Amino acid sequence: MKALITGATGLLGRRLVARLPLAQVLSRSPERAADALGRVAHGWDPMHGPPPEQALRGADVVIHLAGDPVADGRWTAAKKDRIRDSRLVGTRNLVDGLAKLASRPRVLVSASAVGLYGDRGDELLDEEAAAGAGFLPEVCLQWEREAQRASALGIRVVCVRIGVVLAPDGGALSRMQTPFSLGVGGRLGSGKQWMPWVHVDDVVGLVLHACRDQSIHGAMNAVSPSPVTNADFTRALARALRRPALLTVPKMALRIALGELSEVLLSSQRVVPEVATRTDYRFAYPELEGALAAIYAREANEEVA
Repeated sequence: MKALITGATGLLGRRLVARLPLAQVLSRSPERAADALGRVAHGWDPMHGPPPEQALRGADVVIHLAGDPVADGRWTAAKKDRIRDSRLVGTRNLVDGLAKLASRPRVLVSASAVGLYGDRGDELLDEEAAAGAGFLPEVCLQWEREAQRASALGIRVVCVRIGVVLAPDGGALSRMQTPFSLGVGGRLGSGKQWMPWVHVDDVVGLVLHACRDQSIHGAMNAVSPSPVTNADFTRALARALRRPALLTVPKMALRIALGELSEVLLSSQRVVPEVATRTDYRFAYPELEGALAAIYAREANEEVA
């Protein structure tokens, strides 16, 4: 399988490149990406037109992960523009590039996010659930619509709605564990909000599963089959780190500190991976305790080595 990957130097992209020996990448900084990944890298600025045709030519699969980080800094007006445009304009330009090819890839696997569902309380959310309301749901919905334009080109499209990714080397967990390590960790707000977590290895596995299983098209939730509340997650993380979790971060304090971004942390999304389950994907880490144990065991082994 010859894959072309955008966002290849990120948390997921690096792992996908390692799993796909024939993968090439699209990057704003092709020389730096080639050095970091040891792969052929083509230059492309997603905000300024389609990728070069020679980069797209011959790819069996395109995996599109590029987008401005959502949780990196307060949501100022300029930041929200970058979040939206990096996804909508970038995906539009990518699909426009695919339209110019005489021979097109079989599948486009495009990143999306469980943020599409918005704040939904205890409602069980599979891929058939409607989008929620607000900035992030609207961005995700439009993002997926741009990717789905490739369907008219005869390309199978899968939009992978990614949850809270747990990894030993970055992502959400690196931010979460710092206050726990200092002994001041605790639940966010009431702690009753559902948290759709997923181990990074399973996100990579699900993306590859979407590439290979021709029955999958449309939305696919990339989350564990065992969502937990924030309070349960807090207790599990505290046990894994052998630290207390006695404090509570009030909603108002989060809103003052983070502004509109606090909605991401306080929203409740009880998301389940119905498509993955129906198509017989086997999760490496279906339970939170096992996922955290594997992450911190790996960190301990790396420190010893």
